[in-house]
Amino acid sequence: MYESFYQLRAKPFALNPDPRFFFGSKGHKRAVAYLEYGLSLGEGFIVITGEIGAGKTMLVRYLFKKLEHENVVAAQLVSTQLDADDMLRAVTAAFGLEQEGLNKASLLKKLESYLLSIVKQGKRPLLVVDEAQNLSPRAVEELRMLSNFQHAEKPLLQSFLLGQPEFRITLQSEEMQQLKQRVIASYHLGAMDMSETRAYIQHRLDMVGWKNDPTISDEAYQRIYEFTGGIPRKINMLCDRLLLLGFLSEKHDFGHAEVQEVIDDLGQEVAYSSAPSSVKPGLAQQHAAAAEVEITLIGLEEKVAGMERTLNRVLAMMRKLLHAMDQDQTKPGKSHA
Repeated sequence: MYESFYQLRAKPFALNPDPRFFFGSKGHKRAVAYLEYGLSLGEGFIVITGEIGAGKTMLVRYLFKKLEHENVVAAQLVSTQLDADDMLRAVTAAFGLEQEGLNKASLLKKLESYLLSIVKQGKRPLLVVDEAQNLSPRAVEELRMLSNFQHAEKPLLQSFLLGQPEFRITLQSEEMQQLKQRVIASYHLGAMDMSETRAYIQHRLDMVGWKNDPTISDEAYQRIYEFTGGIPRKINMLCDRLLLLGFLSEKHDFGHAEVQEVIDDLGQEVAYSSAPSSVKPGLAQQHAAAAEVEITLIGLEEKVAGMERTLNRVLAMMRKLLHAMDQDQTKPGKSHA
């Protein structure tokens, strides 16, 4: 809706991760370097953790895009709330293999044969496991066992594990020691600082043809950073709503007041609440609350998109009605008092 008003080619702040919009902050560049380092070794596990919305999924999609012309066959596994047997089936399916009706022994044989065929073609299989904090100990052990597949003394499968911060704590548990011994690199993706937040916003706007319309004041950038904490997905959510507000209000300049107005609106729509200073919620509760907010925000984006479609239809009907009225007024015999 606001794209044409600001003469933008597309929405710059969609929540869905798009590798074309990848922004190389210090943290994201380093995370990519760790992933590429892991690829160069061709073995073991690489662990990347980060807060909800920090850009882990964007990293994966950016990596996949870079690997399009490489000899890498990559598969991504997102749902990790699985037991050991389901994990094996999920991995098999992620590589596009039929797994219905097969027992565990048959699944292992099928997967190993496939991985071996890939390696013999001069390619390298890669498994990316997202939401790794949800893995049960038995599911983790199943993944570790898959790393035992070898050919010519080299592993057939390499895995990247991406998860929320608590996965780092999970890795320290006694049950994870065998997996931990095979982790060749680990990196925590933090939030962006103020200067990176500003550069991130301008980068995404530039990607869709921004000509400094709307203008964004220093105070607006500062308030955006204060509210979002430098988390990319939160920045996208806030800036998308800011542009929508600007369109509805016909504004071409955003300052502190406009950003605060959007923040106030979000505060009424989403239950942003803070615990008393004497109460410090545990890590799991914090992430559960964050996940609930994230789901709500995605729902809000879908509602806004629906409102945009409805408004566009209404505007189109009004244009047709006005055109019909104009035509009717120009017919012979009509009074033009």
